Amino acid sequence: MSKVAAIQMASGPNVKANLAEAEKLIKIAVQQQAELVVLPENFAIMGTSETDKVKIAETFGSGLLQDYLRDQAINNNIWLVGGTIPILSKESGKVFAACLLYNPQGEVVARYDKIHLFDVTIEATNESYTESETITPGDRIVVVDTPFGRLGLAVCYDLRFPELFRAMVEQNMEICALPSAFTSLTGKVHWESLLRARSIENLSFIIAADQGGYHVGGRETHGDSMIVDPWGLVLNRLPHGTGVVVANIDIEKLEHTRKMFPALKHKRFSCKFSAH
Repeated sequence: MSKVAAIQMASGPNVKANLAEAEKLIKIAVQQQAELVVLPENFAIMGTSETDKVKIAETFGSGLLQDYLRDQAINNNIWLVGGTIPILSKESGKVFAACLLYNPQGEVVARYDKIHLFDVTIEATNESYTESETITPGDRIVVVDTPFGRLGLAVCYDLRFPELFRAMVEQNMEICALPSAFTSLTGKVHWESLLRARSIENLSFIIAADQGGYHVGGRETHGDSMIVDPWGLVLNRLPHGTGVVVANIDIEKLEHTRKMFPALKHKRFSCKFSAH
């Protein structure tokens, strides 16, 4: 059995302030014995425009944000899913929304680049998002071995695409870390339903770390970060505000659930995930 944590933030445009807040919350998670900590999407910056993140983009392998994540992993002796940070793309004016997994030695064990980009208009709130203007989509699913089980990485809008999660399960995913910045309106109606559905369909744990609150520029994110078990039960959650969600995950329980209810062995169609 392992203890894991999802961090909930309301990040703004001040990178230094966001990093200080994340550090404080990571320490709280560690004080509660968390060994694997997941930061939310865009934890280091939620700017007033899509281009703000491009201005702080880093080359993969070096930079302020990557140094910060490495140091947090080492100093706290944890596995750390670094939300998403902007990593330079070969496309001019664009970045990858990169989710980096660090081990307690500060090594990057895995990198997942967000595949599904949020290009959506929400009429009820007159919100419009065009991530494709500044983000280059990834083209590779990522599932890696950790001391806690086989860990898959996905980000926010990916949650709406069940074929991605099924493809991760075909690579033996047992836990999914899902950094997010879900909008308030869509979160109210879809967030919990989607998280529990992905957990149930794939008989997997999900650690969902969401942005939650009001941001400079008028955006509001949903929050309700939660940890869901393979049976779709919410083990712990934080409906509102900044904070930490901690729960125990038990891979033996997952194995027992999959044995008792072997739906994954009953599937008749293989998921052929095509690269972008």
